[in-house]
Amino acid sequence: MQYKYRYTKQAVRNIRTFYRNVALKYRHTYSFEDMEHNIREAIFYIYAIERTLPRRKPTISRWEGYYMANTDKWYYAYTIDGDIITIVDTCHAQNMH
Repeated sequence: MQYKYRYTKQAVRNIRTFYRNVALKYRHTYSFEDMEHNIREAIFYIYAIERTLPRRKPTISRWEGYYMANTDKWYYAYTIDGDIITIVDTCHAQNMH
């Protein structure tokens, strides 16, 4: 099945905010290019959901009712409606509680 992908502003904002905070904390060693690369990579993996990233049961309570997929760095909460996958939330692995 060919899926269409959408994501909420909040989902992308979480990714950008995380890497902006990394850039501020490690401003002498973490470059703007590193930040942009990491943001693009995290968003790129959204398109692997239901293809190479397997569907999982959510491990955090605020994601009850959603599906979850993860890479080594990012977790994605999403819904499936027909052929549309909507990413509703994202969380970096360091912040999963």
